[in-house]
Amino acid sequence: MARTLYSIRKTLFSKHTNIVSSVLQCHFHSSGIMSSKVAVVLSGCGVYDGTEVHEASATLVHLSRGGAEVSMFAPDVDQMHVIDHTKGEPMDTKRNVLVESARIARGKIDALSNLDSSKFDAVILPGGFGAAKNLCTFAVDGAGGMKVEKDVQRVIADFHKESKPIGLCCIAPVLAAKLVPGCEVTVGSDQEEGGRWPYAGTAGAIDSMGSKHIKKNVTDFHVDEKNKIVTTPAFMCETGLHEIFDGIGKMVENVLSLANTKSKI
Repeated sequence: MARTLYSIRKTLFSKHTNIVSSVLQCHFHSSGIMSSKVAVVLSGCGVYDGTEVHEASATLVHLSRGGAEVSMFAPDVDQMHVIDHTKGEPMDTKRNVLVESARIARGKIDALSNLDSSKFDAVILPGGFGAAKNLCTFAVDGAGGMKVEKDVQRVIADFHKESKPIGLCCIAPVLAAKLVPGCEVTVGSDQEEGGRWPYAGTAGAIDSMGSKHIKKNVTDFHVDEKNKIVTTPAFMCETGLHEIFDGIGKMVENVLSLANTKSKI
């Protein structure tokens, strides 16, 4: 009898473990009650040629704290180029954006072509030069000739059409400025202010695309209520990591607030 009970418990435990393992394979670790399903779009791994790792990490920490269920995606394409981060110089090699992004996602990632906006409440795109090199061509072509990767264009258009919140930080707001003409975003200051804002020229580029740049501090954020676009400057500013972390936290908090508001309508 004892052996029979042991056998039954062992079988039930095995089945439970398999179910849990299956769930964890689909989604990144989170905590608390799942309130919103959020897609996070990455652009590689590393500030100079991919996603800024600290921005991605801050985004994931704040989403976890907010109880969101997170799924990560990236385009299955080659990077524009590969940078040796010890020298800041290009390397003679190729890397895939999806494969590199999987480093941040701890392997739990899918091709951006499979992102279906109807299955999510919001989407967030961290920054890093990958957003301007791999998700679009802003880094090379500027505001005038900028082209957006086809699946990035589709995803942002779909979330916007469905009136679902879109969060962006650092240089990533140029994507919204291009794809949602007339929207309001922030990348921080439009003046370098003694080197504190080394990429201040991006503000003018946003205005030239027919959108509106809103000046904000690094720990602040801006919400375009009409378009449900939430932005924060992050590493557009030369400052302490904790300030970057705090600003991203406010962006994430407001994305989740908009997502939860919509889900109750």
